[in-house]
Amino acid sequence: MSRGGITSGFIVSLLGTLLLPGCAGVSVAPTDNGTQYVLSYAENQKEEYPTTRGAQYFASKVEEKTNGKVKINIFPEAQLGDETSTIEQLTFGGIDFTRVSLATLTDYSEEAVVLMMPYLYRDRDHMWRVLDGGIGDEVMTSFEGSGIVPLSWYDAGVRSFYTVQRVDSLAGMKGLSIRVQPSALMEDTIRALGADPVPVEFENVYSALQTGEVDGAENNWSSYEAMDHYNVAPYYMEDEHTRIPELQIMSESTREKLPEEYLAVIDECAKDSAEYERRLWQEQEDAAKEKVLSSGCSEIKISSSEKEKFKEAVEPLYEQYCAGHMDLVNDIRETE
Repeated sequence: MSRGGITSGFIVSLLGTLLLPGCAGVSVAPTDNGTQYVLSYAENQKEEYPTTRGAQYFASKVEEKTNGKVKINIFPEAQLGDETSTIEQLTFGGIDFTRVSLATLTDYSEEAVVLMMPYLYRDRDHMWRVLDGGIGDEVMTSFEGSGIVPLSWYDAGVRSFYTVQRVDSLAGMKGLSIRVQPSALMEDTIRALGADPVPVEFENVYSALQTGEVDGAENNWSSYEAMDHYNVAPYYMEDEHTRIPELQIMSESTREKLPEEYLAVIDECAKDSAEYERRLWQEQEDAAKEKVLSSGCSEIKISSSEKEKFKEAVEPLYEQYCAGHMDLVNDIRETE
C-alpha cells in the first residue's frame, strides 16, 4: 500500500479488526473497575517469545503506573494481522500499539534503511550505542507525519550464514545458493558476496536445505535452533552480516487522544520494556547457541581481516541504498 491510498485488502483487514471486541483502537468508555482507556497492542509472535513478553511487561507497567486507568490488551500470534497490515491499521488508529521489524517500516522513513545495511555495526554494543543515542532519536523523528510514533528499540539479534558444507571465508561463498527472505537489499547483499540468492518461505527452509535446493541460509542463533536448521546445515559461520532492529510503535491518532500524564507513563514504560526484552533476547540466544553446539554443530569464527573482505564486497550497496544519507552512515561508523 502506498501512503496515498488504501487498498481493498487493507479495508477488509481493518473491518475484521474493528469487529474484534476491545481492539478497535482507543476505547475511552469508563469501566466499573475505574479503567478509563482500553488500548490494543498487536504482536505477531507467540506468547513466550521475547518481543511478546516485552509487550506484556509494557502493558503491565502502564496499568500499574496509571493505577489501572490505562489497560493495554495484547493480541499475539498475528491475531490482528501480519506486520505490514498492523502498521497500516495503526496509521489510521485501528490499532494503538505494535512491535515490528524496521524492515517493514522503510516506506515510512527514508533513514530507516540505513540502520539495516550489512556490516554496519561493529558489534551488539555498538548498535545499542547508536540506537539509544542521538542517531536513534534522529531516525525516530524521521517518522513524523506518517501516523507512526516510535517508542523504543527492541532486539532481534544478529544474522549470520549457515551451510550444509563448511564455509569459512568470502572465497568459500562463491557460487553457493543461499536462501533469503524477500528483500531486494538482502538479495543484492548475497550477490555482492559472490553467492546466488534464492527466495524461500521461512517454513520451507528446512526442506530446501535437506534436498539441496539451497546450500545455505542466514538467520540468528535462535531461529537456527528453533526451526531445526542445524540438523541439515551444521556449519554456522559467525560473519554477523546484518542486525535489523525492531521498533515498538504507537498510533499518532491514539496519542492525540490521551492526556499528557498518561503519555509520559507510556513513554517511560516503553523504554523499560525495551531493556527487559533485550535481556530476554540475549538469554534466549545464548540458550539456543548452547543447545546447537552441544549437538555437534560447528561455530565458525572468521578473523577480522577476513571480515574486512566481506565488508569491502558490500560497500557499493551503500551508495545504491543510502544515497543522500551517507552522512548518517558515517556518523554511525564513527560512533564510539
